[in-house]
Amino acid sequence: MISNSTYAPMIHALLEELGQQGLNGLSDLLAKLFNELMKAEREHALQATPYERCESRKGYGNGFKDKTVQTRFGKLELQVPKTRGIAFYPQCLEKGERSERALKLAIAEMYVQGVSTRRVAPIAQELCGFELSSTQVSRVAGILDEELQKFRTRPLGRMPYVFLDADYQKVRHDGQVRDMAVLKAIGVNEEGKREVLGISCSLSEAEVHWRKFIERLIGRGMKGVEMIISDDHAGLRAALRATLPSVPWQRCTFHLAQNAQHYVPSIEMRGEIAQTMRDIYQALSRGEAEERLKEAVLKYEKRAPKFSQWLEENGPEGMTFYNRPRAHWKKVRTVNVVERLNEEVKRRTRVARLFPNEASCERLVTAVVAEIHEEWVVGKKYLTLEVQGA
Repeated sequence: MISNSTYAPMIHALLEELGQQGLNGLSDLLAKLFNELMKAEREHALQATPYERCESRKGYGNGFKDKTVQTRFGKLELQVPKTRGIAFYPQCLEKGERSERALKLAIAEMYVQGVSTRRVAPIAQELCGFELSSTQVSRVAGILDEELQKFRTRPLGRMPYVFLDADYQKVRHDGQVRDMAVLKAIGVNEEGKREVLGISCSLSEAEVHWRKFIERLIGRGMKGVEMIISDDHAGLRAALRATLPSVPWQRCTFHLAQNAQHYVPSIEMRGEIAQTMRDIYQALSRGEAEERLKEAVLKYEKRAPKFSQWLEENGPEGMTFYNRPRAHWKKVRTVNVVERLNEEVKRRTRVARLFPNEASCERLVTAVVAEIHEEWVVGKKYLTLEVQGA
């Protein structure tokens, strides 16, 4: 019978080797460690060591399957143990597999529902390794949805900073290809660490969608919000006025600079206007920023009157961050933290290209952001907060 200490000497030796080598060759050592842990897991599942004859044996080893896993330490070339007679998959790999399972499921749903079968079938075969039925897809979807629902409904707490943004994914709806808005909320908690607070999928960014999304966050315990950072979207602004009217709002300065380009009278002035916007929001105080804004309004009053008027009306909305600690300014004046999350989501959803329904889209996006969230909460701080949270 296998004991818990069967592989302890091997694992201890690998850890000692890691201590001697430092970060050099870390990926190789981690691969060795994972491979040994997976062997131990298989023996525990089989209730027998290799070639052992005993009454407690529940199945048999069936070789290994090569698998390459991307990690922050590089590629891990793993050998995943297989079994015959019982279902088995190493738990030490399970955490990083959610988004992969969701992606496979999205492809499988497309295949089963006959969406671009000629193009999808080879991908489904490559990713899933076997032909799927609608019953199998439904069963796997139910298991994964139950797991992801725990993440979507987990209790929240005090979040001094909340970032809100959305991107779009292609979905099939009522026989048509539509753009689906995927709303995302990221918070910085009392420890100064980032959390993915939630996501929500809808066919628009209308006020009612944003309002329900924010209300769900509040209902899950989100509190202590000291500043909200977002782009200037009419539906979102209306939702914030309805749900969190007293919370200071910071308009993303990156998007402000992009919006400014719509009011530039000539291509030649684009670079100049972009630099003007940077100069305003890189000032060392709010007073200095306001003075630079006034100067820019006067400077372009005749050369670019539409820009001058727009800047006077909208420029102050990007200055709320000056009321926060200076060490926070760079990270709380834009929604770049959400944009980077959007990029990671798109990297995974690009394979699917077109989701067969809204649920499939929400499932894959949730799986991806849940994994990123887990890395954030165990990783380093995003901001250093005072005891009171600011």
